Amino acid sequence: SKVTSMTWKGVKLNIVDTPGHADFGGEVERVMSIVDGVCLLVDATEGPMAQTKFVLMKALARGIKPLVVINKVDRDTTRVEDVETEVFDLMVNLGATDEQLDYSTIYASGRNGFATTEWPGKPTDNMDDLLDCVVETIPKPTVLDRPEFSMIVTMIEYDSFMGRICTGRVTSGEVKSGEAIQCLDQDSKKLESGRCTKIMARKGQGKVELKSARAGDIVQIAGLAKATVGHTICGPEVTEALSAPAIDPPTLCMTFCPNDSPLAGKDKKSTKLTSQMIKERLLTECENNIGITVTPSEDRSEAFDVMGRGELQLGILLENMRREGFEMGVCPPRVLFQKDDKGNKLEPIEEVVVEVDEEYSGAVISKLSDRKGVMVNMGPSAEAGRTRITLEVPTRGLLGYRTIFFTDTRGSGILTRAFKGFEPYKGDLENIRKGVLVSMRAGDTSLYSLGKLQARGELFVDPGVEVYPGMIIGEHSRDNDLEVNPVEAKQLTNMRAAGSDDKVNLPPPRAFSLEEMIPYMQPDEMVEVTPSTMRLRKANLDGKKKK
Repeated sequence: SKVTSMTWKGVKLNIVDTPGHADFGGEVERVMSIVDGVCLLVDATEGPMAQTKFVLMKALARGIKPLVVINKVDRDTTRVEDVETEVFDLMVNLGATDEQLDYSTIYASGRNGFATTEWPGKPTDNMDDLLDCVVETIPKPTVLDRPEFSMIVTMIEYDSFMGRICTGRVTSGEVKSGEAIQCLDQDSKKLESGRCTKIMARKGQGKVELKSARAGDIVQIAGLAKATVGHTICGPEVTEALSAPAIDPPTLCMTFCPNDSPLAGKDKKSTKLTSQMIKERLLTECENNIGITVTPSEDRSEAFDVMGRGELQLGILLENMRREGFEMGVCPPRVLFQKDDKGNKLEPIEEVVVEVDEEYSGAVISKLSDRKGVMVNMGPSAEAGRTRITLEVPTRGLLGYRTIFFTDTRGSGILTRAFKGFEPYKGDLENIRKGVLVSMRAGDTSLYSLGKLQARGELFVDPGVEVYPGMIIGEHSRDNDLEVNPVEAKQLTNMRAAGSDDKVNLPPPRAFSLEEMIPYMQPDEMVEVTPSTMRLRKANLDGKKKK
């Protein structure tokens, strides 16, 4: 999330942009606690998407009245009236009150730089109508009527000079630079005391330093080393912490551990390889990202279970660590189940909205049904010849599905998803992946050997790639795993048979991104992640134990 402010006709407007993806729901929930209104931005052609529903649900639950902004009304494919109906129906389905349903609507085009209260009508040449509507419809900040300073921390960032910087909205009182402050956790326990060394605020695209801040201001405060998201920064006389918003629980877990493969430490860009370095980086991520939880692993020594809201969130964390020079092994994602009062197993369910060409709708419905998905709604899309389908699918059924979806729809499909809640366990999934080709020798892959192996399945490596026993080099054409020798070289003798020197033509190997590798893994596999490369391998490299 990013925060800034501007002044319009003498009124200061604090503006907060928030992610819409359900994987970052923790951040969305925190942002909702510091704003008094929301602008619900909806595409005039696509209408409300799954992410729209997720963020709107959080806003309505906090009693916030939205201001609807229908964007891109200048396009030829717009269906403004239908989108208005869809937005209203969505709010009704989400349990909006009569007051929340009495919202204002602005019609805008960000590309052309205009916003108007009437459409169809004559477009303006500015955003005045939008800003006027914000000032008129969104209430003043809700503050506590008490003189003592207090503020909930909603975001954390670091500065090499000032240290930890806490961002939040001042809930009550006033704070001045140099005054004594303290930090309380959510149980009102005092964590530390200090002084407010600096107060800053965002204005436009820059940052300005303030001498003081009062109730309603969104500011950044430096001076405390232990304060983190959800804590209360307040004056020394305050003894009770402010209530922080409840946050949706994590739905996925992955195990991070030091790399123990034969190629560990050989990447020249690797600078952080030890368990302690990985632990410190993960704990730092926990402090900044309340949607991430880290605990020591019970299954592997020197390993850590990282719990988050989805494979996208965990994939971004992995990619950031990889670019920072970390080298590690990562185990497959596991869905986190819960139990109800009667002890029955509950699993996370997501609402999936897909928009595909009509000819591909059958394949999409079939694949998601195999993954325990249930179709909720199906109808024509705004674009001619396309179908819009809404389904409810278990999170575990969506692992690895995005790649299959784009393959089935020839890259033309649109898929969005949002966390719906926990529901009774839907049953076991069938094995939807074939076996793999596992190297049984160490060395560099040879063109001669790979040429013979391509009939066994799809390869993941090129000739000349260093491999080791237990490394996965391809996908088998059958359901079982197959150990192969990809490093065998052709014997250089003068014994030749006619036609024996035929040219070997290898198709390009299958390329994986990190986000594709994560769900591709089976329980007995893992990914070796280094700054320069990623390798699929068996978790246990001992051939006898593998068998």
